[in-house]
Amino acid sequence: MIDELVKILNRENVEWEIYWEIGRGSSFKIEKCELERAQRKYHSGIGLRVGYNGKQGFSYITGLTHSKEELEKFVKKTIKLAKVREVKFYGFPEKKPVKKVSGIYDKRIAELEFEEALELGREISRKESELREKYGGSYTFSGRLAFGVARDGIANSNGIEMEEEGTAMSFSVYIVRKDEKVGTGDYYKASRTMMDFERELEKGLEKAMQEVELSYNAKPLEPFDGELVLEPHSVASLVGLFISNLKGDNVYHKRSRFNKLGESVASEAFTLIDDATLEGKIASYSFDGEGNPSQRTVLVENGVLKNFLLDEMYARLLEMEGTGNAVRDFRTPPHIGTSNIIVEGEEENLEDFEGVIIKKVFGEHTANPISGDFSLTVELGYVVKNGEVIPFKDNMFVGNVFEFMNSITAVGKKKEELGAFISPRVLGVGKIV
Repeated sequence: MIDELVKILNRENVEWEIYWEIGRGSSFKIEKCELERAQRKYHSGIGLRVGYNGKQGFSYITGLTHSKEELEKFVKKTIKLAKVREVKFYGFPEKKPVKKVSGIYDKRIAELEFEEALELGREISRKESELREKYGGSYTFSGRLAFGVARDGIANSNGIEMEEEGTAMSFSVYIVRKDEKVGTGDYYKASRTMMDFERELEKGLEKAMQEVELSYNAKPLEPFDGELVLEPHSVASLVGLFISNLKGDNVYHKRSRFNKLGESVASEAFTLIDDATLEGKIASYSFDGEGNPSQRTVLVENGVLKNFLLDEMYARLLEMEGTGNAVRDFRTPPHIGTSNIIVEGEEENLEDFEGVIIKKVFGEHTANPISGDFSLTVELGYVVKNGEVIPFKDNMFVGNVFEFMNSITAVGKKKEELGAFISPRVLGVGKIV
């Protein structure tokens, strides 16, 4: 059907780009140790962009089985949208060499039967039931499990034509202890390949239970201003605010703190990388949503701004080289996103740090990414003093993300993967109220 669509488009006086995808997934929801929901979903569709007289049109259709007549109507509709809408067209990518990224497809996930997946969902239910029996009714357990396989492809009038298939699985557990007080703990793991599920589940439940006990016994901390450590969850919250300033669309439209490369934007101890080429990582891909090859992009190196995140359009507008960061599904035109984000820098052993440590915060949506000012609720933190761990929560972690980035003096040696975010602990200066 894609070939038929290409033939129709080649008869029109337009530049064109076709993006298609087809996939299926299984998901399972566990509530109060019971398997509450089991679903199997399928999706497929085509997104079409055309360039006509300097303007762009976009539309999509669901499914991949359409008659020639339906495809002709689809093309006509998209061209009409280009004619009537004021969306500028800047051109599609040219064909470039693409290197296959390995480890993003696992036959075991792709061929997993629904009943096999269901049994793994039941395993979460069983393990959580055992913990409830052991610790009592003041604990509530829930969890989620998902598997997916999808193939996506891209073709355009400049000769790009490629496809890629990928798989993924993920699971999470969430535990609440509630009687006189409340404590919460959770764990999340995602993988492109079939993980050792029994081992990961045991590990996840153990970590979530440890977090529950810390949270349950936590009290607000006295106000603090000084050197502290952020664990990877908290680092992700601040880096997320920082990265919005590195996206090419925000730079071009002056919604970013930064406007030129080469300036100092963080301390020399901090390096930030976007890398879609990592083998087997959850956000890796061989080509992006426009057909540009994936790459490793150093965004900040030793505190110096080296690159912005760019898709094809904003690379052209900013007169820079693209970074292969166009993300999309068939229902949307491409936009700038991230792949695997990695924090590196001047390493120290921060695992034995004694002092204030912030594990998790929330409320990033209330922060101002341009000014950098934030006021985030501490979901869980702890103070280590003479080997004793004293948990705290419900304080506010306040400050400015750019000031914090400049205060960083070291990063840890041990990295943790949180989905597509890979980071060690980070040592900097912050304020807790």
